[in-house]
Amino acid sequence: MTAAVRQNPVPGASNFLRQIIAEDNRTQKYGGRVVTRFPPEPNGYLHIGHAKSICLNFGLASENGGVCHLRFDDTNPIKEDVEYEDSIKAAVKWLGFDWGPHLYHASDYFDRLYEFARHLIKAGMAYVDSSSPDEMRALRGTLTRPGQASTYRDRSVAENLDLFRRMKDGEYPDGAHVLRLKIDLASPNINLRDPTIYRIRHTTHHRTGDKWCVYPLYDYTHSISDALERITHSFCTLEFQDHRPLYDWVIERLADAGLLPRPLPQQHEFARLNLTYTVMSKRKLLELVEGGHVHGWDDPRMPTLVGLRRRGYTPESIRLFAERIGVSKSDSWIDLSVLEDCLRDELNERAERRIAVLDPIKLVIDNYPEDGVEDCLAPNHPQRPELGSRALPLTRELWIERDDFQEQPPKGYFRLSPGAEVRLRYGYVIRCVGVDRDASGAVSVVHCTYDPSTRSGTPGAAARKVKGNIHWLSVRHAERAEVRLYDRLFAVPQPGRARDEGVDALPPRAAADASNDEEIHFDEPTERNHLDDLNPDAKRVAQAYVEAALANVPSEARYQFERHGYFVADCKEAAAGRPVYNRAVTLRDSWSKDPAGGR
Repeated sequence: MTAAVRQNPVPGASNFLRQIIAEDNRTQKYGGRVVTRFPPEPNGYLHIGHAKSICLNFGLASENGGVCHLRFDDTNPIKEDVEYEDSIKAAVKWLGFDWGPHLYHASDYFDRLYEFARHLIKAGMAYVDSSSPDEMRALRGTLTRPGQASTYRDRSVAENLDLFRRMKDGEYPDGAHVLRLKIDLASPNINLRDPTIYRIRHTTHHRTGDKWCVYPLYDYTHSISDALERITHSFCTLEFQDHRPLYDWVIERLADAGLLPRPLPQQHEFARLNLTYTVMSKRKLLELVEGGHVHGWDDPRMPTLVGLRRRGYTPESIRLFAERIGVSKSDSWIDLSVLEDCLRDELNERAERRIAVLDPIKLVIDNYPEDGVEDCLAPNHPQRPELGSRALPLTRELWIERDDFQEQPPKGYFRLSPGAEVRLRYGYVIRCVGVDRDASGAVSVVHCTYDPSTRSGTPGAAARKVKGNIHWLSVRHAERAEVRLYDRLFAVPQPGRARDEGVDALPPRAAADASNDEEIHFDEPTERNHLDDLNPDAKRVAQAYVEAALANVPSEARYQFERHGYFVADCKEAAAGRPVYNRAVTLRDSWSKDPAGGR
């Protein structure tokens, strides 16, 4: 079998899914085969929750010498588009995984799915129901009251076959009929109360065109697709735990008839990702985009993979996150700081250091030659000397951070103030001797003098001890850049939930009668709208100065801006001579000190 990931990952900590696969391999349940699948709906952009599933399915297959299939669940032509397929494929490859020849679509099986449905009708296990949606909902029952039979449940096999054929031939409008399985109306599991497996939709499909006007639903399609592709381990999130009996019922009946090969795939459920300070419902993400609260699906504040990539996240950091949070059978909340720490850990090793002044104020060294310039050497990475160093030109006029000077400094302030000394990082010790003011009375220029005997790296320079150390850029050599300071999209851990529920409170399980082919949404409290919890400081734009070399760098080049965090050259708007940088993450988790998100 072909490898499922470009790099052979180091097997991670044991979890119950790894243990299941190990036991199946020991017993030779599938003859030593391990075949998993990642089955996204092509109706939106993937987010960090999908990344967990991608890493799990591709990673476990690779660890066991198996393969992972990429299969698009394209059974709902109303919402699907080739744009989403392309974005999903790009996201999976960006994460470092490759499905090889194993790219499939549920629509590949439409002919066989239709014939399997005809078999179930002939076997008395399916019937055409002409009830209205409201009638079907009323007859389905509740968790405490069993379902009731539709008046159409006892139609003859011949009538059902004829109606189903005419549904396929387009003789009826949308909603006129559905095809239902005949299972158990009294079952405590509502998913087994004669679930719908086909409905009429006169909509052009992006792959099959107008060939079909009946489309299968998820539970029916997914289980059969798994069996046809000889999937061994079908991993789903906990929302689908109550759907597993239906999954098994469908493929067992078809296998008993010799229509599907054994051994059949087995479904296993794991907890979905619940991440604080964000939302991952497609519906809520769409509201953010369509409401103009963010600038598209790839906005760096979004939890989509295209957004995280533009923000500056690396595939390695997301794979590290997926391994670090592990796999559980019970829902829990993961704090966003865990994801941010994974990025810090990864970029700390690889990102070269650079200087940027985000809120500039001019500093003039009065006793430095007006036309003087000298190079101060700065390491590209303090822990990796093999990366060498770079020259920072020092001149009489410099840019420094505005908050590196205060006229009336508080106790413990060790940067510039009247009469105080600091060291210019990689340069000289300077003393503040005065200021210039603008028309409003605000400080516009800081004046200093320097001690020529204190240049960093020269003999005796270290003997001059000062507590403050500030960074700077030459006015003559620095380049102007737009720097976007991104932060958490929401100001509270669980957007839209009551303030007193706490981060340990989890949304209730999805409703058991959720539509089979739609995204299953958690029934969240209605006390608040998640849009009310948006962080107003999630994006700030600074007109900054950066080292000259940062004006022309490759798209997605990542650096640590000393003191400010990790930044990436924007992959969409940065251009030669127009540098645009996004802050991926700060140098430390300041939110842990201020839960309200203050900086």
